[in-house]
Formats: sequence, structure tokens, C-alpha cells
Amino acid sequence: MTDLLATAHTYDEGDLVSITAEFTKGVAIDPTALSIAVKSPNGTVTTYVYGTNAELVREALGRFRLDVLATAEGYWYYRIASAAAGEQAAEERAFIVRPSVF
Repeated sequence: MTDLLATAHTYDEGDLVSITAEFTKGVAIDPTALSIAVKSPNGTVTTYVYGTNAELVREALGRFRLDVLATAEGYWYYRIASAAAGEQAAEERAFIVRPSVF
């Protein structure tokens, strides 16, 4: 977990955090099976699947975005994954949400 936090961006509570994913195989490709799992500071994991959840959008060939509302202070983690044959890829990252003083 320490490595994830070393590169984590910091946001304020109430910010809309954009999680982006890009897929290439020499050139940009759209994976046939894409999901992004988000773990909030209270431990709740929500998984978004492209083609099922409207929140996970395709911006361009091989580029996807998920906007997450930072509703709680603390450490947030996410995992981007494609499990289709020949397209297996996964990456985990984190972001930090500062508490509001209001």
C-alpha cells in the first residue's frame, strides 16, 4: 500500500475525481471486458463495468473515464482491470481526500 500512496494525488472532500484508463497494444485498443473497482475509506467496494454502468464512459479509442465523488476523507483505492483473452491488464492506484473544515 505504501507504493500506492507515494504517487497518490490529494483532493478535497466534495471534489469530483476523474479516474482515467488508457489501453494500447502498439496502438490504442478498446478492451472487450473493462472494470474499475473503487474502495472508499470505509471499506466499501463499488465495481463499475463498461457497457453496464453508465458512469464508466469511453472518451476515445482506448481511453475511458470514471468520475468519483469524493464523499469522505481518507484513503481511496481503485483497480482498473481488463480480463479478456489477450487483453489482460490491471493497475491499482490511490488518492487521498482531505477533510473539510466546514
